[in-house]
Amino acid sequence: MKLKFYIFLFLLSSAIFAQQKQVETSIDTTKNKIGAEFKLTLKTVVSSKSKVVFPKLKTIGPLEVIQSYPIDTVKKNDTYELIKKYGLTQFDSGKYTIPSIKILIDKKPFLTDSIRVEVASVKVDTLQQKMYDIKDISNAESNNNWWVYLLILVVILAIGAFVYWYIKKYQKKKIEEEVYKTPIEKATSLLNNLEQKELVQKGEIKEYYSELTDIARNYIEEAIHIPAMESTTSELIQAIRLASTKKKMTLTPETVENLERVLRQADLVKFAKSKPLEFEITEDRNKIQKVILTLDNAIPTEVPAEEEDQLLNEAQKQKQIKLQLLKKRNKRIAIAAGTVLFLIIATTGFFIATKGFKVVRDNVFGNASKELLEGEWVKSEYGNPGILIETPKVLKRMDSQKVLPKETMALIKEMQLFAYGSMVDNFFVTVSTSKFKNPTDIDLAKALEGSLKVIESQGGQNIIVKQEDFQTNQGIQGVKGYGTMTILNPVDKTSTKAYYEILLFKQDQGLQQILIIHEEGDTYANDITTRILNSVELRKASN
Repeated sequence: MKLKFYIFLFLLSSAIFAQQKQVETSIDTTKNKIGAEFKLTLKTVVSSKSKVVFPKLKTIGPLEVIQSYPIDTVKKNDTYELIKKYGLTQFDSGKYTIPSIKILIDKKPFLTDSIRVEVASVKVDTLQQKMYDIKDISNAESNNNWWVYLLILVVILAIGAFVYWYIKKYQKKKIEEEVYKTPIEKATSLLNNLEQKELVQKGEIKEYYSELTDIARNYIEEAIHIPAMESTTSELIQAIRLASTKKKMTLTPETVENLERVLRQADLVKFAKSKPLEFEITEDRNKIQKVILTLDNAIPTEVPAEEEDQLLNEAQKQKQIKLQLLKKRNKRIAIAAGTVLFLIIATTGFFIATKGFKVVRDNVFGNASKELLEGEWVKSEYGNPGILIETPKVLKRMDSQKVLPKETMALIKEMQLFAYGSMVDNFFVTVSTSKFKNPTDIDLAKALEGSLKVIESQGGQNIIVKQEDFQTNQGIQGVKGYGTMTILNPVDKTSTKAYYEILLFKQDQGLQQILIIHEEGDTYANDITTRILNSVELRKASN
């Protein structure tokens, strides 16, 4: 009998010892300077199925929490070692005690060890150290860079306008030089420009002969009115001979033979890859120039037409000029628009490659969730007992009777509901507090199920639920439900994949609830949700 009693005491003491050592507490230093960081480390070893909840704290006793580090997990056989670190600091010198912290392991509370620390003041020697003026206040850098993209767009449009103006100026000058010239002046000018290109020196013989014969054909077409550009060499020579007889042009056989010889030489260069010598090229060029001058001198002077015919010819000439100007204008617009389009595509591609498509899209076209996140937030208290919460917009009071079913409202003595947006908007948040008529043992898990049924009645479908414990920064325990759902829009019958989070807390005959719904995958909305939930503070119910 005594043996069994001792065994029982041994097991009991072992259990108590194990419970006491369930959470190990340590700190990197017990002495530090004002404003320096103490690193408080909490360590526990649990099974793979255990749930451990470390509190989210802004202060631990007299010390301020400046950093809550992520939990490190180390697997050891069938157990997990969880390590949680808090960065603490104090800005007044003195000796302080870090109090015990409550850790939940499988919903059972365990207390950490308290630790004594000392904060020493920093000695300042004003004789040895230089004193500096206080710096001016610097404005915080804004994340909204829309003006940068606007400036780039303005620069691109300015470049497009400059291209349009430059081409217009160049084309206008060219038209003034070319439109009002006689065929012989135009041909002479083009021959001089051809020599300035130095195509022969560059070895571009084919291009040289092509331009040389085009100058001659253009002149013949404009001056003698023969379709020279569309004719073969044989057809062109025959047409010149006919025109010479018809228009009574005094052309020698040598002139026509020289033109035919150069044209056939050009055909050999272009199609048979013939390579004439340099002196032959010079002779051909001189022959073309001589032929053009001879043809121009051989064209008989026309008898002046009647005044009406002259006006008609002038009107036709002006019409041709207007048509050419219109073509040039359209060409300018096309080039300028192409330049702007190219620069926009190139700039957009650069920013997409460096910053990502989503960033560029949100900054250029805007994003409702991004505007909420970067806007001016409001911290207010809602309901009774009050819920202090920070939101992007002020929540408006709603009529709870239009939201909840009648059988639910029959159980509630008092309910206050506040909301921003709706379930079909990009972001939806509600805060509600309620008190029941009759004494009720509130089960938060069942309350979560009831909230999901309300969501389902308002268009939520295929709801996936995950549940875990939640603790506010003040250590108030609650339940968090989260997951995904499909929301059906009753207007256009479209469906959207959404993510939701619900926080539930209970007080004497009362329930406090926070609901957030937004489109799944919206990173800005995720940041909004995190900020809202981290700001939650609860008022105690008054008896």
